[in-house]
Amino acid sequence: MQASEANFDGLVGPTHNYAGLSFGNVASQNNEKSVANPRAAAKQGLRKMKQLADLGFHQGVLPPQERPSMRLLRELGFSGDEATVIAKVARDAPELLAAASSASAMWTANAATVSPSADTHDGRVHFTPANLTSKLHRAIEHEATRRTLRTIFADPARFEVHEALPGTPALGDEGAANHTRFCAEYGARGVEFFVYGKSEYRRGPEPKRYPARQTFEASRAVAQRHGLAEDATVYAQQTPDVIDAGVFHNDVIAVGNRQTLFCHELAFVGRTSVYDELRGKLAKLNAQFDVIEVRDAEVSVADAVSSYLFNSQLLTRPDGRQVLVVPQECRENPRVAMYLEDVKSGSGPIDDVLVFDLRESMKNGGGPACLRLRVVLNETERAAVAPGVWIDDALFGKLDAWIEKHYRDRLAPGDLTDPKLLEESRTALDELTQILRLGSLYDFQR
Repeated sequence: MQASEANFDGLVGPTHNYAGLSFGNVASQNNEKSVANPRAAAKQGLRKMKQLADLGFHQGVLPPQERPSMRLLRELGFSGDEATVIAKVARDAPELLAAASSASAMWTANAATVSPSADTHDGRVHFTPANLTSKLHRAIEHEATRRTLRTIFADPARFEVHEALPGTPALGDEGAANHTRFCAEYGARGVEFFVYGKSEYRRGPEPKRYPARQTFEASRAVAQRHGLAEDATVYAQQTPDVIDAGVFHNDVIAVGNRQTLFCHELAFVGRTSVYDELRGKLAKLNAQFDVIEVRDAEVSVADAVSSYLFNSQLLTRPDGRQVLVVPQECRENPRVAMYLEDVKSGSGPIDDVLVFDLRESMKNGGGPACLRLRVVLNETERAAVAPGVWIDDALFGKLDAWIEKHYRDRLAPGDLTDPKLLEESRTALDELTQILRLGSLYDFQR
């Protein structure tokens, strides 16, 4: 059956701030304690969604999670009314208030791993929300993620939204940021590619400076619960040295789409064997495999991390042309800019480059690829998605006005102590669920 790829971008939440919570994410650490602009951040992401929808891509939106998370703070023993709880936490454990207030769920590449119905054992689209055990501020997301996905992809005949994997370090799962899929056509059977940083039970090289977040065991468990065939699944280890250079997820060093892998030459351990396995398994599905490998002499790992060249979206337009969506920072790095000019003027599989201003997200370590969850859907499945989440002119106008009405244009880490921020966020989210027609999605609505 004919299918296409839809991108579901996370709408930036009202508490977008720079608390420097993500050790191993260079941008997050470098911008710790600086002042954020939640309104600008949300509008930057929304404009990207709208422009891609205007180009003919299927573009959906996922709502923010409620922040600060009063559930987390109460589970950790803080009591009293909400203003009292926030004041106590701000005084006694400010790091917990920062974690509870993080808007990191905006990076929906970490929301889940998705396998399309053409690949799975039961012919349904499978979602596994990521447990994100490596960071407290992210580990609190998966329950709300599951609820949101089950609301948007509600038809049990078409979709299966699993629970997250058990929250243990041995099964550390960071979602689609470490997963991609290759295929001849979106609706055809494909090869799913899982990249991990370490294995709990297999000996091998590990990073020394920053932790590896994704385990082999988690990747294998997701593949098994989705019912993926062994002859159409490939596992690869991320190079430990690039993790130590700030490549905390594979999508900071590689991106794939259909029959193309765009990556840095230092992305994978044993890269030649990885390419050969992908090429061989795709050949059995009558699909070719193209690798665009960027040499370290052309673009260093440091350049890749600072510009987020590989944290881009590689998309196939309705006319079959392939486009690379990159952040503005790629224009500002001379070596990356020069490389992209060569891409645009060459005869390779990438036909065009689109540049977006996502500075508010980039300062926290998230580029275009971080903001979206890829979901391959055939026509019947697409018709079963909650209709209110697809971006068009009308929804864009409503969301733009909603952001303008509810979001602050300045938020410093110290502002998280303001109890009015919770009230403002809840008011905004309550209105958002009506705009998106998602019902009572949040705890405070129930």
